[in-house]
Amino acid sequence: MAFTLREARPEDSLHIVRMIKELAEYERLAEQVALTPEGLIEDGFTQGPYYKCLVAEVPPERACRGHTIMGYAMYFFSYGSWKGRTLYLEDLYVMEEFRGQGIGSTFLRKLAEIALQNKCTRLNFVVLNENKPSIDFYLTKGAVDLTDSEGWHLFTFDQEQVKWLAVGKGQDVPTSPSK
Repeated sequence: MAFTLREARPEDSLHIVRMIKELAEYERLAEQVALTPEGLIEDGFTQGPYYKCLVAEVPPERACRGHTIMGYAMYFFSYGSWKGRTLYLEDLYVMEEFRGQGIGSTFLRKLAEIALQNKCTRLNFVVLNENKPSIDFYLTKGAVDLTDSEGWHLFTFDQEQVKWLAVGKGQDVPTSPSK
């Protein structure tokens, strides 16, 4: 299949948000998506961006549902106290109509190249328990499930909880079911 992988541009933001919503819908978490194309532009295409993104694009004659941008991989760099530099993969998504054609594998290969170019020692990501096709895909590529092998748990503080912590009320923080 003919497709190109390239760095995302600000004008791709509508398409990236569309696919973020498709992914959230697939994971039955659509109500949690609050990101807008404007926010994506502000956070990713300014000095000191908070994330980087690759997109997969097909020629116009291969468009599906009117879209030529049919996949994205959003990532950023972080740092681990034990291993140092890490590339963190936030999302890797390919529209359903284009899956099974090597696009996800091409994204992973490119992300691995980027990680090595930036002297990263790891490429980290999380996958929802229910997303068995993605878990199987990553396992076939050699990924290690740290939940099984080391027992790590991923935690988060949502915005409301961060506000409570910031004013020194950490022990009085209400619990929240959000992601």
